[in-house]
Order: sequence, then C-alpha cells, then structure tokens
Amino acid sequence: MSEKTTFTGHRGLDHEEQLIFERGRDAACGVDLPAPDSVATRLGGMERNGSVGLPGLSEPEVVRHFVRLSQKNYAIDAGFYPLGSCTMKHNPRLNEKMARLPGFSDVHPLQPTSTVPGALELMSELARWLMELTGMPAVAMSPKAGAHGELCGLMAIRAALEARGEAGTRTRVLVPESAHGTNPATAAACGFTVDAIPATEDGRVDLAAFEAKLGDDVAGIMLTNPNTCGLFERDIRKIADAVHEHGGYFYCDGANFNAIVGRVKPGDLGVDAMHINLHKTFSTPHGGGGPGAGPVVLSEALAPFAPLPYVTSTGGELKLVEDEQSSDADPFGRMVAFHGQMGMFVRALSYMMSHGSDGLRQVAEDAVLNANYVLASLKDVMTASFEGPCMHEALFDDRFLKGTGVETLDFAKAMIDEGYHPMTVYFPLVVHGAMLIEPTETESKETLDEFIGCMADLARSAKAGDKARFENAPELTPRRRLDETTAARKPVLRWTPPAPAQAAE
Repeated sequence: MSEKTTFTGHRGLDHEEQLIFERGRDAACGVDLPAPDSVATRLGGMERNGSVGLPGLSEPEVVRHFVRLSQKNYAIDAGFYPLGSCTMKHNPRLNEKMARLPGFSDVHPLQPTSTVPGALELMSELARWLMELTGMPAVAMSPKAGAHGELCGLMAIRAALEARGEAGTRTRVLVPESAHGTNPATAAACGFTVDAIPATEDGRVDLAAFEAKLGDDVAGIMLTNPNTCGLFERDIRKIADAVHEHGGYFYCDGANFNAIVGRVKPGDLGVDAMHINLHKTFSTPHGGGGPGAGPVVLSEALAPFAPLPYVTSTGGELKLVEDEQSSDADPFGRMVAFHGQMGMFVRALSYMMSHGSDGLRQVAEDAVLNANYVLASLKDVMTASFEGPCMHEALFDDRFLKGTGVETLDFAKAMIDEGYHPMTVYFPLVVHGAMLIEPTETESKETLDEFIGCMADLARSAKAGDKARFENAPELTPRRRLDETTAARKPVLRWTPPAPAQAAE
C-alpha cells in the first residue's frame, strides 16, 4: 500500500515542523518595542552592523512551534521507557509540588546561612536517610551526578592514600568488565592506572582473576552492584575483604541502588564509597541533560576526607562548613562552587518520606519482580544472556536473530513504529548485540503485558523472514532512520540561511 501524501506535509495531527529559523521572518516581530533613546556608544567600534538573526514570529506561532516539537518527544509521561541501566521511572507530582515551595525553589546559593535554616535542615535530613539506607557514617551531598560522584569517591580514596603516604605507590584501580563504563574513565581521570578484571560465563566478577591482580600497588576496586548485566555480585563480601586485606579501598557504583534499596545496606557489604543517583533511585526528573544529583556515602575510613561544603550540627544548631579552617576533618577540597542541587534534594526527600522504610523496600522488590517477569515471559522467543533470574533489568542478546538478516539496531528501530522507546542496545559491551530492558517498579502488569506481546511479535516476524518490517523502520515517525555515526561525528549545530536566489542573466 502506497503511503498517502498531503499538500501540507502533515499527517493528521502529526504536523510537519520546520526549524523556527525557517518559519521566522526577518522583518517581523512578535512584540512592539519603543525606539530606544539615542545614547553615546561605549562599544569602541564593535557595534553590530547587521541583523541579530533572530526569527520573527507572532506569539501563537511560537507557542504552536514548541508544542508541536514537544509532541515529537518521547517521554515517561507519554509511554513506557524500557531503557536498561537508566531507571526511567515515573516521577510523582508530589515531588514537583514540594520542590516548588517558596524557600526551596527560590533559595539563592549566596544567601547568608542564617536565612536558610530550612534548607540546611532538609539537607541534613536527606543525608540522614541516605546514611541509614546505606549503613554508612558520612555522606558528601555536593556531587551533581553519577560520574561526578565517582570522581568524589576516587578523590576521597586518593586523599586517604596521601594521608597514609602511599599515594605514589598505590597506582592501580581494578575495574571489572561488568562495571559501568564511566568507572574506568573516572579512575584514569584521577591519575590511576586501570586494570580490567574479566567476567565469568555467568556474568559476574571472576574471583580467581581478581585475587591474582591484588598487590601492594592496588589503590582499590570500582565495582557496580548489581552490575550492568543486571546481576548481583554474589562474591561481593569476599571481594571487599580481599581488597581491604591488601590495603585498598572498595568503591561501589551505586547507579543500580534502585534494585536493592531497603533490602541491602552497602555498608554491610564492606563498601568504602558509593555514589547514589538521586535522579534514578529516588524518582526525580531523569534525562535531557539534568539536573542530576549524586551524593556519595563514605565509610569511617574515608569520612574525614569528605569534600566541602557539608552541614554539621553543634548543640542542635545546623551550620554549613565551607572552608578547611572551619573543619574538624581533613576534606580533600571542594567539588563544586556551591552546596548541591536543592531541587533534587527536595524531590528525593519527598519520595523517601512518602514511601517510608517499608515502601522503599517494596520499590526494590517490585523493580526486581517486573524485570524477572519480562525475562521469564520473553526468554522462549528471545535469547537471555545468562541463566537464572536477574535483578532490576533483563538482558537479552542477538542470538535469536541469527540467520534472519535482522540486527539489534533494526529490532530497536522497529520498536519505534510500535510506539515504544527502544531499550538500551549494544550495552553492556561484554554481551554481543545486547538488549538491556529495565521496566522499573512503576509499570503495571498490563503495561508490561502489552510490551511483552509486542517484543514477541517482533521476534516472530524476524524469524519468519519479514525483513522489510525491520530494514526500513521506523516508517511512521516524522523522520526516518538516520546515519547515526555520521550525525555523532559531524553534527550540524548551526542553521545557515540559504543563499539568495540569483536572477538568470
């Protein structure tokens, strides 16, 4: 059946939308501004002699343009978002209401601390919850996101080694293949040499290989648990004890804390430092570049080196320690200019308090239940990468597509035509053609049943030889499949107006 074309380029309510610069008119303006008074220039010959180049549109044209663009975005408020490793859960509107309360939404980082006791109390209370949930004695609140939290943890470890006089000798950081990709990058950024640890056939750290790499030059290990294969590291206590016996520290990537919050305390597992993505585990807006927040909980061994600033309580009075002279500890320095991300703090504490301790435990239980429901329902039509149950995300690979001419990317693109954002593909790198699905705890059984049915139908189509369904996908979107490699390497970031047409001579 041929695709119907329209005069306008629109398809029903799906409007073809030009760039705002293409829609705008140089001579038009959406507002009437009085002519400025004549003043002497102070630009020293740097005055503009051409148009600013802003598009000229009326107010309704501007509103319609951005509303139409918003309708082309996929969002958690529009549908199921199965991105593995990202924890794209629903964000309760209660959190947003609390974050907009006066005194939180309009607090300024340069205000005197005497004018923001409520903000300090909220930061202190959030820190108390984080320490209780993790079983750790200290927390650094200022890191802005996961990778920033990793940097904080490694800098605390480096400071501890310097205090012991071993910074120059302990130069290696062990990083399992199943860890998040930012882990080795963070270790390298801190000046450490990265030493990879292979995984076993069941997707976990090879304990024998790990033990063989231990030595007096090891600063520590960076391990993700649950790991990027969606599996719990069963030997984590043995790993922690072995690292400590050799004088190193244990950094745990807490990006997947959503799977164990309320169920396991990392402090009981021997962890020395762990970042917590507030924008993942505690349901605050995730994606689109932020804002994020990555507080780092620290063990007793690393607590003295926590960065500035931090909140302390003296005689029941809260104060913000912002310089080393006022600190009773030995902070390694300052991670950011100010104190953290207040909006994220408010949202996270609202989420915690509305759930309570039993509710947070159920968060992890439901996240793991949903992932295992997806895994059990699809493992007969797709190929699960590892035997047995998973934690919060189900990992499949491309073996079920062998001989079909359909690849992981084709399968993901066909999901877009079905109305789904694709799951994470080709990650983790240790699995060929990986498809990583994280349903989170906020999706209903009905939503998951529809998703499972769609995935099974796509798998059957591929195996039946319906290659056309995949090689041209997506076909029902405003834009078709792009050359993503070229787009990433040679992005066009600036609109250039077309050259004016010249009359024929």
